[in-house]
Amino acid sequence: MKATIEARPLAGTVFYAPLYGSHVQAGFPSPADDYIEQRLDLNEHLIKHPAATFYARAAGDSMTDFGIFNGDLLIVDRALHPKHGDIVIAALDGELTCKILNTRHHQLCSGNQQHPPIPISSDSSLIIEGVVVASIRQHRC
Repeated sequence: MKATIEARPLAGTVFYAPLYGSHVQAGFPSPADDYIEQRLDLNEHLIKHPAATFYARAAGDSMTDFGIFNGDLLIVDRALHPKHGDIVIAALDGELTCKILNTRHHQLCSGNQQHPPIPISSDSSLIIEGVVVASIRQHRC
């Protein structure tokens, strides 16, 4: 079975939400700050090449060490040239996978020691569908 992903341009909607100027402490709380630095549109922030961008849902636990968990929404840019160490969506022998591209050892690596690297042999059919530029996890459904 040959896997294909079709990139479609994003809708032209824009949504600007307030972006607070101070960071939110993930450890001990700090005094509140009401200062809004600017407005932010996530499309502008996360998507540099709209016509070459697509979304994919992560499945499984092979990328958890890189903060990608089952069900996360991946933002994938086909316009970027994949390089060593990039997290990519690859079609290896027709099967889609999200892995780290290791060009030095010709393999696709996971971000979980339970999943060994996948060698890319000279007989393999490898197509890099795009580079994962961001992942989004919902904390409340």
